[in-house]
Amino acid sequence: MRIREKRTILIIDDSPSCVSTLTRVLSGTYNIIVAKCGHEGIETAKKKNPDLIILDIQMPDMDGYETITILKKTVSTRNIPVIFITALTKIEDEEKGLKLGGSDFITKPFSADIVKLRVNNQIRMLDYVSTIEQLSRIDQLTGLPNRRSFHERLTSEWKLAVREGTTLSVLVMDIDHFKNCNDTFGHLLGDAVLQKISTVIKDNARKPTDFAARWGGEEFIILLPKTNAEGAHLVAESIRDDIEHFTIIFKDNRKTKVTMSVGVNTHSPTRECSVNEFLHHADNALYAAKRNGRNNVTVHQPK
Repeated sequence: MRIREKRTILIIDDSPSCVSTLTRVLSGTYNIIVAKCGHEGIETAKKKNPDLIILDIQMPDMDGYETITILKKTVSTRNIPVIFITALTKIEDEEKGLKLGGSDFITKPFSADIVKLRVNNQIRMLDYVSTIEQLSRIDQLTGLPNRRSFHERLTSEWKLAVREGTTLSVLVMDIDHFKNCNDTFGHLLGDAVLQKISTVIKDNARKPTDFAARWGGEEFIILLPKTNAEGAHLVAESIRDDIEHFTIIFKDNRKTKVTMSVGVNTHSPTRECSVNEFLHHADNALYAAKRNGRNNVTVHQPK
């Protein structure tokens, strides 16, 4: 079982005694980092990207209200939950903190148990949101990343390729005559075919940066960063050949075989290039593979 890494909490407080108490209460469960003022806290949050911030309101150089305002306006820190901890007890103080984006409010002197409970509640909410986010990026049938996840990865790798002047290759793949498979065996066994094929595709995405996803229906896609046309063709042909010689055995011992058509495109992105055009050329190559009799790899040839 994979052990979850400790979450990190940033404490922004100019009181050594308060920092010492909070550290003692929380350090057994969380990694603690400390900043002694608002300016230092903002810079630390940008560099360390903590999971949660505990923020004092009354500080000499910049109070907690000004600090959270800057944190919430900064792209890299705006989504970090903030718990205010303060000696201020007026309802207006708490209202102001929550309106500025605070997630919770703890008054001094505080109970260690209350601090633990409120911090744990925020961390549980983070874990819940993280789980939902992960599930929204995974195709539930095959376990591969889904179309949304692929687009996010492509955007990231495209920008990197522009900066470094490297090539990107993409394979768009489609199971041949999949409708016939569904008509013959039924949709449940058709789903089993998709699961088996996804395993073959994933096994061929061998480099750490290779990214395989389910594109939709019976279509799959692989992004191959820093891979030239020859390398992309080798990967595509390996997938096509593996699937052609792969026998799918169902739980009721019935068997079937399928084939795959693959379209390949390789490009060196620039700022003037279009991601959509990059994918469009791969799609056109796939359609050409279908027209060429299926069960083949067709590479886009730039004019």
